[in-house]
Amino acid sequence: MKNPTPITALLTLLFLLLANPASHAANHNTGPWDLADLSKAPSIEWIDQSGPIRSLYYSGEDYRGKKTRVFAYYGIPEGAAADNKKPAMVLVHGGGGMAFREWVEIWVKRGYVAIAMDLAGKGAERQALPDGGPDQSHKEKFTDLDGGVKSAWTYHAVANILRAVSLLQNQAEVDPERIGMTGISWGGYLTSLASGLDPRLKVTVPVYGCGFLHQNSTWLKDFKTLGPELAGQWVKNFDPSSYLHQANMPMLFVNGTNDFAYPLDSYQKSYRAVKGPRTLCITVRMPHGHPSGWKPKEIGLFVDSILIKGKALARIGKISRSGKQVSVDFQSEFPIKSASLHYTTGTGPWKERKWKSLDAQIEGNSASATLPSLKDTTWFLTLTDERDATVSSEHKTITQP
Repeated sequence: MKNPTPITALLTLLFLLLANPASHAANHNTGPWDLADLSKAPSIEWIDQSGPIRSLYYSGEDYRGKKTRVFAYYGIPEGAAADNKKPAMVLVHGGGGMAFREWVEIWVKRGYVAIAMDLAGKGAERQALPDGGPDQSHKEKFTDLDGGVKSAWTYHAVANILRAVSLLQNQAEVDPERIGMTGISWGGYLTSLASGLDPRLKVTVPVYGCGFLHQNSTWLKDFKTLGPELAGQWVKNFDPSSYLHQANMPMLFVNGTNDFAYPLDSYQKSYRAVKGPRTLCITVRMPHGHPSGWKPKEIGLFVDSILIKGKALARIGKISRSGKQVSVDFQSEFPIKSASLHYTTGTGPWKERKWKSLDAQIEGNSASATLPSLKDTTWFLTLTDERDATVSSEHKTITQP
């Protein structure tokens, strides 16, 4: 028998996959979560159902044998209705955060249905709920793992943000095919997890938070305290590195050069892990916090470009270096008004490195600059368009002149 041609082999493979979709779906790592159950709409108890910004409880994951409720703000933009469905966003807070009404208002003004839930067992203004889920201290994030995977905060937080996606999908005014997510700090970490778990999400923006936390992050001491066995369980179940390779949606990664919690090396491993298209927005010494994390205009513009066919951010292509000369190729729907080189010659912890910036030259669809030094230099280039929206190249490190 003759060997099949490449085209025949490809068609055969496609036929087998289509004939038995469970065969490749089974390879999707779902961790400890029951995604089929989490895809069902949770029950809702409305607290306030008037005005554009409303409040509600929805059913959460059982915690230590008891039913739980999750508090959330829910925003509806003007004109949203069953015959005028709108895109929607899930807004995931970080450590010390809560369901932020202001954050919902920002997205509603942009024309999106939005939901921001509390992931610390609290209600409005941080009031503890008698039937809330786990809090979000280090104990709930790490130590409680010794009581089993489903005792840990991450298990409940991920389950409850996926329930929020299901809630949105079942609202008459929401287009179920246009739902995105953004999260800040630990919320960015959760968004990274959700990106690899939930294909219903069409766009995601993790801010600060990333994976590979066991390799470098502010929590290295926590992993050491857990010990090898529990630390291994934590990474297997709860580190985004176990799931990011399954993320196929467009993603915007937003971070600062000196973030105290999520350093650029772990961040780079995270964005390199995803399968879908990725865009970077790295800012020198970006402050860490909730208002700082939802402020970048690039977030809204990026989501718009995916969910409402807005103009895209600039796209960086080839990154090159010849001696001290560095450059990037790019494509942009708006003129690029400026470009910059950012570099550091520090070799210590990322959060302590001192960065300097220089103007770069733009010629056609390329931007270039000259590095002052080659020794132990880490560098990247940024492009800013006429909307003042900035994108970044990956950072590159030169260890030898």
